[in-house]
Amino acid sequence: MKKRRIIVGISGATGAIYGIRMLERLRASHSVETHLVVSRWGHLTRAYETDVSASDLIALADHHHKFNDLTAPIASGSFICHGMVVAPCSIKTLSEIAYCNSSSLLTRAADVMLKERKPLVLMVRETPLHAGHLECMLRATQNGAIIAPPVTSFYNRPQSIDDLVDHTVARVLDLLDIHVDVPRWKSEAMELIETVHSPDFRNGTQNITKDK
Repeated sequence: MKKRRIIVGISGATGAIYGIRMLERLRASHSVETHLVVSRWGHLTRAYETDVSASDLIALADHHHKFNDLTAPIASGSFICHGMVVAPCSIKTLSEIAYCNSSSLLTRAADVMLKERKPLVLMVRETPLHAGHLECMLRATQNGAIIAPPVTSFYNRPQSIDDLVDHTVARVLDLLDIHVDVPRWKSEAMELIETVHSPDFRNGTQNITKDK
């Protein structure tokens, strides 16, 4: 079976672990061919936030492309690719993508995804947000990108930072139609919701509990 090609971009926003974990999960799937491009600030953030070396990061991908190499295959619409994720995505990178500024291979590859109508997921990592940030998100969305900030979920009862990262990465991979095994929303949650809406609970005569 021919592998699906996925581009992973890592920019300089905090949260380098999201890009690293994305590559780890895609490598474990054995059905995806990954193409990695990392900005200079992406490498600096990776070195500051993690113990993963540059060589170890590059080794997680099937192919690595230099940040400023606009002659790389992924810079062309003729390159057959199934989608791209920028994890994490800085506001600078978001701004360039939103306004079609292809000054680097990362933003050029993202622009190619949009013009070729392929999935582009941007894990925008910034808070709080001002109007300019929100306008960039809107413009990118109007151009076809999916804005997916790394917002953590707690219904899966995470026990560690790894659990939080794994679940967020899995939800982003869902957007690329790649599914990995993580705890998901279960029917027990609906039972709790039904309990909350019961007359006894509203009257204060019933407690709500959930077995771990």
